[in-house]
Amino acid sequence: MFRALKQDSTDRRGEHAGDVDKAPTAAVDAARATARSSREASLVLAFPAPHTAEPIHQTPPAAVAAPARLARWRTAIEGWCEGRDLAPDLAVDIGSARWLRGLATMLGLGAAAIALCPDFTAVDVASAMPLDTAAGDEFRSQSIAPLALGGDSGRRMGATPLVRPLANVPERPLIQMVSTFGSGDSLARMLGRAGLGAADIAQVSGLVGGVVPADGITPGTQFDIALGKRPAAGAPRALEALAFRARFDLDLSIERKGGALALERHPIRVDETPLRIRGTVGSSLYRSARNAGAPVAAIQSYLRALDKYVSLESDLGAKDQFDIIVAYKRSAKGEKQVGDLLYAGVERGGKPSLQLVRWGGEGGMFPATAVGQARSVPIGQPVAGRVTSPYGARRHPILGYVRMHAGIDFGARYGSPIYAVADGTVAFAGRHGGHGNYVRLRHGGGLDTGYGHMSRIAVSGGTRVRAGQVIGYVGSTGLSTGPHLHFEAYRGGRTINPAGIAVTQRPQIDGRERDAFKARLRALMGVAPGAALASIAESGAEADMPRREIDKLAD
Repeated sequence: MFRALKQDSTDRRGEHAGDVDKAPTAAVDAARATARSSREASLVLAFPAPHTAEPIHQTPPAAVAAPARLARWRTAIEGWCEGRDLAPDLAVDIGSARWLRGLATMLGLGAAAIALCPDFTAVDVASAMPLDTAAGDEFRSQSIAPLALGGDSGRRMGATPLVRPLANVPERPLIQMVSTFGSGDSLARMLGRAGLGAADIAQVSGLVGGVVPADGITPGTQFDIALGKRPAAGAPRALEALAFRARFDLDLSIERKGGALALERHPIRVDETPLRIRGTVGSSLYRSARNAGAPVAAIQSYLRALDKYVSLESDLGAKDQFDIIVAYKRSAKGEKQVGDLLYAGVERGGKPSLQLVRWGGEGGMFPATAVGQARSVPIGQPVAGRVTSPYGARRHPILGYVRMHAGIDFGARYGSPIYAVADGTVAFAGRHGGHGNYVRLRHGGGLDTGYGHMSRIAVSGGTRVRAGQVIGYVGSTGLSTGPHLHFEAYRGGRTINPAGIAVTQRPQIDGRERDAFKARLRALMGVAPGAALASIAESGAEADMPRREIDKLAD
């Protein structure tokens, strides 16, 4: 440790006693006064030396004053920097003295960083040790080569005289595989990929073609194939057995018996009871039908059928009942197949409000009212949407002045289908001034309807259309501010209000088909909900049939 020593007159009086005696008294007194004032003004730091006889060295005054000056300078610089904001926010007070000071600081620091950054001179290193072929092979044998390069690293033992090459390799006596019939594939190509010879392919194609047409095999059908031994060296293997699902109700198998291939049919019992699903519409018809177990495809067909006759947004109440019947097949092996929509109904208050039945070769949905006498019925809504502008005088959104709006505008999504509101003939189909793409239908009795602003027209002039048939798609052609349908009605060539008009509806099913249609409707109404989901037991013959390997994997 350091300690402070205060020098006084007694410390050095003995050292200079002789000199003091020899000096004049006045000079001695002046010198002593000067030394005393100097000693009182400063302190001297010294190491303690209790056990040494050496004299204590005094620090020079200049060495003590230098750190003090540095401390004063540092304090002054810190005080100046504290009073000057050298790094202000350059996004504030642009152009001011404070901003220029910050810019100078940034440029200075950047210049210092650039000046002090190292260069990109290449560093000299020792060159790699050259490897000859033997050393390279040794290093490679001790590495692990990736599989992409063959994975052929590692040490190997050389063959000894005890290792003898095989003259031939014995083949497996039987190979079993599963081959899939692809889209656009043919039976011959699929069998060729499996390894069958040309003779076996021709026999199998002939046997299968007698039961299933060439294009009757569904893509994705899986074939169980068993190949036996080769009849000769280098020849393709002989087919031992083949089995596949030819139809939903039929399995086919081919086996080699007595050297020849024989076909066997295995019929599968199928239940075709339609699937009927009923429920309450609730807040969402789609979600309610899905919760009731209806397939997605059946719900979509049901909504499309209803959309031609009622508005799904305004005409259906939360307490209404939906009724869906779809074609449904079940096999004794457990497979299920959902078919087309057979019936679409809506009940209100326990009574049928709308009944649609699939009928005819074209598979159209006909209402139960299609049979009977001609009667006057209100027209349906031509598009799935809402009324955005009624019939009457209004300020035109584009022209800017008030004029007669001779129709009703339905707001709908771009590309939504537009339906004919009644049976009729296409009187005009094409471009029609401010209407844009326009179709006009003539329904008879002096009543016409017009459909404007279509994005695309789906009918041509002179053709006959039915109620609910798609005649075009919603667009925004002509004088239009957005996608919508402008729907007009004409009586005797003059426009009338389309709301509330009625048309004479003639029966779509004549007397020859009337009884069959009614019988079909009664049969569908007799289907109990959920009857198609009852268990179907296999018959004795089906239970004794050998199961395919692919069917075992499905379990």
